[in-house]
Amino acid sequence: MKTAAGRPAFTWPIRVYYEDTDSGGVVYYANYLRFMERARTEWLRALGFEQTALAAQHQVVFVVRAVAIEYFKPSLFNDSLQVTVELAKVGASQIQVMQRVMRDEEELVAAEVRVVCVSTATFKPVRMPQAVMTRIRTIA
Repeated sequence: MKTAAGRPAFTWPIRVYYEDTDSGGVVYYANYLRFMERARTEWLRALGFEQTALAAQHQVVFVVRAVAIEYFKPSLFNDSLQVTVELAKVGASQIQVMQRVMRDEEELVAAEVRVVCVSTATFKPVRMPQAVMTRIRTIA
């Protein structure tokens, strides 16, 4: 899948396990947020940033501030899914990404997620570390 800028979107594979489903064998709606969280963590890792290292070295963590999510089609036990992360906007302390959950070429879920960089001491918004900002801007 390509981003709006024509670049490939970051993609993370997810397998649907029985524990992810409800009694009807359909993925429980809140579990898509877990899938997206994993993909964002792996996206940051692919950019060269471990969240534990950001906390230890820069005293910052990223937290979700807002999510707007739409569910189009269900996924089922044992489905092989791809969760994408596409950078939409970068601010001094915020990142906005578009995320999709796909089954092959079929879009199942789409979300706009705003993530904020906060201090580990106060949990108030702070500027992203320069290294993070510089790296993220290279893919914007």
